[in-house]
Amino acid sequence: MLFPKKVKHRKWQSARRNFSKLKTETRGTTVSFGSHGLKATAYARVKSNQIESARKVVARSIGKTGKMWIRIFPDRPYTSKPPEVPMGNGKGDPDGYCFEVYPGRVIFEVDGLAEKDAKEALRKAGTKLPMKTKIFARV
Repeated sequence: MLFPKKVKHRKWQSARRNFSKLKTETRGTTVSFGSHGLKATAYARVKSNQIESARKVVARSIGKTGKMWIRIFPDRPYTSKPPEVPMGNGKGDPDGYCFEVYPGRVIFEVDGLAEKDAKEALRKAGTKLPMKTKIFARV
C-alpha cells in the first residue's frame, strides 16, 4: 500500500466540504503518459488500500505487454477511534492515508494495449474506487 515516508503533521483537520460549492480539478486533468485514462467524475476520499486494489486489477489485466501509471498519491492522514470507545477524550489515532479526488482528476493511465483491453482494465479498476469514473482516450 502507498503511504508517505515522513509527514510534517501526524493528524490533519477534517476539512469538511460544502458540496454545493464543490470545485472541479485544475491539475492532472489530461492523459499525460499513456493512451487511455480513468477520470473521476465525483468527489471522494480514496484510501490507499482502494488505490492498491484498483492497481492490482489493472496490473492483472494488462499483463507484461502494457504499462500503467498511478496519477494520485495518498498523503492525507485520516483518524479513527477504536470500537466501543465513548464520545469525547480527543481525536483518534491515525488509521491510514487517503487522497482527496475532485471531479476531473485522472487517476490511472495505461498504454501498450488494444483499445478494448485498455477500456476493460480501466472499467474493472473503476469498480474498486468509491466514486463514479469515466474512461477516455488521449486526444
